[in-house]
Amino acid sequence: MRHALHIISSGKQPLATVRDIIARIHPYIDMFHIREKHRSAHELWEWAQGITAAGLPEAKLAVNDRVDVALACHAAAIQVAYHSLPPDIIRRLVPNKQIGVSVHTVAEAEAAEAAGADYVLYGHVFASSSKPGLAGRGLAALQETVESVNLPVIALGGITPDNAAEVLATGCAGIAVLSTVMHATDPVLSVQRFQQVMQGIRVSPRCAWPTAKRERIQ
Repeated sequence: MRHALHIISSGKQPLATVRDIIARIHPYIDMFHIREKHRSAHELWEWAQGITAAGLPEAKLAVNDRVDVALACHAAAIQVAYHSLPPDIIRRLVPNKQIGVSVHTVAEAEAAEAAGADYVLYGHVFASSSKPGLAGRGLAALQETVESVNLPVIALGGITPDNAAEVLATGCAGIAVLSTVMHATDPVLSVQRFQQVMQGIRVSPRCAWPTAKRERIQ
């Protein structure tokens, strides 16, 4: 079983830039999350259309918090905050989507599992530029979460190629990255470095991410 690599939009780049990055990295990632809280439903739909036109399969597309947009653009997954609609309610509306919940504690992860989530996004593990001034929750808290639920746990927050191995050693299903890839001078090289770490890790995920085959970067 291999680990998954999720990439999340930063909310600070225009669609044209994101499309260019996606066109180059999409074969080597497992999921791309459109996380643009400041954009309208129409803008998010345009983003989804542009990103899939750049080559990202719908099976690798997640939309954050907008069930309507996810349905309209045939995204494979919906990522919601812990305080958003519960997964079991969302599933009544869109029964064929993966539903992920962003969590910060074991209790939140357990509640998400009980409500029918398919996976959880746990963060933030380390201090991160997207959460300035907030200390990371650490590897021990991540591992406790991984061991507390029977769901894939994707780790988020301050993860780099230099610390990814210790994150994956917790048994999490994979990692999610924002600026380390999306704001990199060479996004392909950044993805390559993450994938090299993943290919070398010997600890299997406790609950693996169900996904299509990802191309290997030699």
